[in-house]
Amino acid sequence: MYYKTGFLAPDRFVYICKDDEERILVSQMEYERAKKESRVKQVHSLEEYGYTEKLRTVKDPDVALADTLAAMLSSLKVKTVRVPKDFPLLMGDMLRARGVEVVPASKLFEEARSVKSPDEIEKIKKAQAVNEKAMARALGIIKKSKARNGTLYYGGRQLTSEFLQREIEMEFISNGYDANDTIVASGPRSADPHFAGEGAIKENEPIVIDIFPYGKKDRYFADMTRTVVKGTPSPDIRKMYDAVLEAQNLALNAIRAGITGKQVNDLVCDYFEKQGYGTIRTKSVDGFIHSTGHGVGLEIHEHPSIGEAGIEPLKPGQVVTVEPGLYRPGVGGVRIEDMVVVTEDGNVNLTKFPKKLVI
Repeated sequence: MYYKTGFLAPDRFVYICKDDEERILVSQMEYERAKKESRVKQVHSLEEYGYTEKLRTVKDPDVALADTLAAMLSSLKVKTVRVPKDFPLLMGDMLRARGVEVVPASKLFEEARSVKSPDEIEKIKKAQAVNEKAMARALGIIKKSKARNGTLYYGGRQLTSEFLQREIEMEFISNGYDANDTIVASGPRSADPHFAGEGAIKENEPIVIDIFPYGKKDRYFADMTRTVVKGTPSPDIRKMYDAVLEAQNLALNAIRAGITGKQVNDLVCDYFEKQGYGTIRTKSVDGFIHSTGHGVGLEIHEHPSIGEAGIEPLKPGQVVTVEPGLYRPGVGGVRIEDMVVVTEDGNVNLTKFPKKLVI
């Protein structure tokens, strides 16, 4: 909705496009603001189609909205609508009951959204600059920490995942960004790729930091992961790190317009399998157990996939992550993630932050 309209509202509103003519339908409370802020010039109020009267009659806001929307579609002589795949089921059923054919479209906006304009890329770059400030803050704390009986201490207290998560998010907030589910996972539990992390951080163990802020004003995300060790990594972790870094370089060198995400992912799987690691392609429960990457934009995970589902050729202007990883239960995990813009003959890496295992 924001991509198509440039408008944000806490209440539900409706976007309609017929013959390239765009409209939005908003509550009376949002009407004046929508006229000022929306990119869509034709702004309609629910009251134009009798929403309040309908609500008084049916005493159900969902039913009243369905009646109102059906009235608007009728006035536009629309009998069939295409809707995104996550369109509300209840509203779809109610519109069908009112004579409107509702057709789910699996990629109604995703492909258009995946190719970023120069302005969108600038917003992602801004988010990444803040992301790198936060990563530097976290790694600076880890670097200054001291080991005592195998556990890291900072400022006289145990260094914990929760403390580092707060420090990272404070950096985001102070720069006008926000984040959800910041990952600072250490030790053996770092073998769970989406474990957020908890508890004390120990020396000589991997610390996976995966952070992805979005602009509170610009709305666009950035995404980056680094894996570090304070102290001496085990031979297993060192070997995993070197393999992940090499796999990432293979993928970065391969990404360009025309190649598919699946082809890039297969290159990464081929490499890991040659190194003796299992992959999701071989149905392994450890090793490389996720895809190589994903699109980034107004959502943290967008089209296209740099994985098994990425069957369409990449296009110039798409912004994707490259994040191979290896995971061994009882040992830990390693993941390194950069974010690139696809170009005709290669890609531009938006991630400038260094990659160094031992800090």
